[in-house]
Amino acid sequence: MDITEAIAAERRELADLFDALPPGSWDAPTLCTGWRVREVVAHMSMGFRYSFAQQARELLTARGSLHRMTDRCARRDAAAAAPRELAAFLRDNAHHPWTPPVGGLASALGHDVIHGLDVTVALDLGRRVPEDRLRTVLGTLSPRSARFFGADLTGVALHADDLDWSFGTGTPLYGAAQDLALVAFGRRLPPGRLRGEASGRFTAA
Repeated sequence: MDITEAIAAERRELADLFDALPPGSWDAPTLCTGWRVREVVAHMSMGFRYSFAQQARELLTARGSLHRMTDRCARRDAAAAAPRELAAFLRDNAHHPWTPPVGGLASALGHDVIHGLDVTVALDLGRRVPEDRLRTVLGTLSPRSARFFGADLTGVALHADDLDWSFGTGTPLYGAAQDLALVAFGRRLPPGRLRGEASGRFTAA
């Protein structure tokens, strides 16, 4: 798979999906705690719209906290841009070479895929991430990445029931591979999406 083309396709498909959302959906909550759809979509394009110098200034303003910086920027940008503009940021930058500080192109694809799922799973839109893209994202997972994203997978083994994929050791947790990817990225899922003794640990109240 050409990861650059996969990234571009993911951004264009998500931009089309976001453009089709009814107006009220933009204020609906997502799997990113405290962020509505509009904040998530604004955040997805931050790396395209902020220069390195701008990001450094924002990080300084946030007293070195990456979480505070991204939260502040997402809220500000979501308030300043209309939904169609937010979607267009993704479409117009489908081939932008941005990558996260760690992980390269595979992590850039993961950024788009996971945040897309933050929206589509929360809204129960039924979107399935293409398998080749999803496998690339699953390949980036490690104990270190799980800790970074706040996922406590201690004593739990993730087992996909739609792909030949598993991760970790311990009590089995079953679900669709893209749902388990969300678990590994620190998300709590809506009820009914996970199965197993440990499912309650990763299900939203």
